[in-house]
Amino acid sequence: MLTEASDYETLYRNFRWDIPDRFNIATACCDRHADGTNRLALIYVDEDGAATRTSFDEVADFSRRFANVLKQDGLVRGDRVAVFLSQSLELPIVHLAAFRAGFVSIPLFTLFGEDALEFRLANSGAKAIVTDEAGYEKLAKIRDRLPDLKNIYVVGASAPAGTKSFWPSLKAASPDFTTIDTAADDPAVIIYTSGTTGNPKGALHAHRVVLGHLPNIEMCHDFLPKPGDLMWTPADWAWIGGLINALFAAWYHAVPIVGHRARKFEPQAAMQMMADYGIHNVFLPPTALKLMRQAGVKHEGVRLRSIFTGGESLGGELLDWVRATFGIDAHEVFGQTECNLVIGSNSKLFPIRPGSMGKATPGFDVRIVNDKGEELPRGQRGIIGVRQPVPCTMLEYWRNPEATAKKYAGGFLLTGDLGIQDEDDYFWYVSREDDVITTAGYRVGPSEIEHTLMKHPAVAMSAVVGIPDPIRTESIKAWVVLRPGFAPSDALAREIQDFVKVQLAAHEYPRFVQFTDTLPMTATGKVLRRELRTLG
Repeated sequence: MLTEASDYETLYRNFRWDIPDRFNIATACCDRHADGTNRLALIYVDEDGAATRTSFDEVADFSRRFANVLKQDGLVRGDRVAVFLSQSLELPIVHLAAFRAGFVSIPLFTLFGEDALEFRLANSGAKAIVTDEAGYEKLAKIRDRLPDLKNIYVVGASAPAGTKSFWPSLKAASPDFTTIDTAADDPAVIIYTSGTTGNPKGALHAHRVVLGHLPNIEMCHDFLPKPGDLMWTPADWAWIGGLINALFAAWYHAVPIVGHRARKFEPQAAMQMMADYGIHNVFLPPTALKLMRQAGVKHEGVRLRSIFTGGESLGGELLDWVRATFGIDAHEVFGQTECNLVIGSNSKLFPIRPGSMGKATPGFDVRIVNDKGEELPRGQRGIIGVRQPVPCTMLEYWRNPEATAKKYAGGFLLTGDLGIQDEDDYFWYVSREDDVITTAGYRVGPSEIEHTLMKHPAVAMSAVVGIPDPIRTESIKAWVVLRPGFAPSDALAREIQDFVKVQLAAHEYPRFVQFTDTLPMTATGKVLRRELRTLG
């Protein structure tokens, strides 16, 4: 997608979108590489450490067979197929089968509880679902409330009553399937994103969504693909960060990916896996990097070529640690499920400024605007807006025209995130619109305070929220996870408060410090500040 350049201005100026009228993710991300040479697609590492290698030829064969299974079981073009699996070989097989047949796939996070699962399946009207035995235990409790869900396929030793066994069904099906000729704008996938209020919204994306991600992926992975590239991310493939940013973006370029279903993120195990398999390219959410720093991980044998990160800004302390530990820079990105990877970094193209997300991705016109879509002056805080159209933008919120309409103003998609653009074109994240703290007449974003807290030697992670205050409207409260060797105390809390006063500003110090062992986070490492606000 990109033509490699030595400077950002040339790269941005010379880029032009070239989106074909007809495009199918299965053809582009699998069939082009399934040429009979058994080109490696996936290395799957199980919980015992055993590795299974699968080629693009095998993935193509399996996904064609499963497309036939779905068609034989009555699904027709436009029907929805849910994928309730974590990182595995089966997950891309199901997605690709859906894309081939003109179905719409729905990735679902395996840690969803029954309510979250029921809402998404009911709202989407899913006709089929593929899950494993653990997933079926949750599904069985709500199945009677899902009249649209006709077909359940279970990965495992045996299929419970009323379900079908995934692998025997697949292997019994014909390997011959002609992929439907889809337009680039045809629906492909619904990815549910939770806002701060109301039910989750399903971002319906077209097949072109993969193409829309490529300029940023290529820039921030230092011009992927290069010989020897091998991708890995601990981010679950149920989210856009794992599914599109890592899995399908890599496969578009025939870069193989490592899959691993870890029960939880283990910093030293992650380092060992990167060394053992010679991984070159990683998407590591900020939380993963913070946990690795906290654990003091060793890096012998790790030879990364690119580190891609996003979800929360890293700040100078963590950027310095990454550089010292891995010998390369972490390249931050910004985007959201509805319109992803619109800003990014590459230290070979322009210097990284700690706290900045980088500059607009080639092909994207990103501005700071007000809620009417009117551009604001440089240096002024406002909503990060993305001028439309661009190919990674959703078609709509599924069955929610009102919410879809509210997402746009003045020709811009409004991200709902507040930021600043400086005179040198760098973007700086401030907060979500609803994370801004109003205290004693000041409007304060939590990110800057969190970055300052990270500089204190006792602080491993932190999250800052506003809590009700009868005098100030809101007071600033910091939730703090301590590094090993430090214990909670009133004295340490006062020391941290004084540190922020001196390092940042007197009106931005946390009047309350709450020590905690963990912070509530999304699967991609974003702190759920709204949950902390409910705790007071």
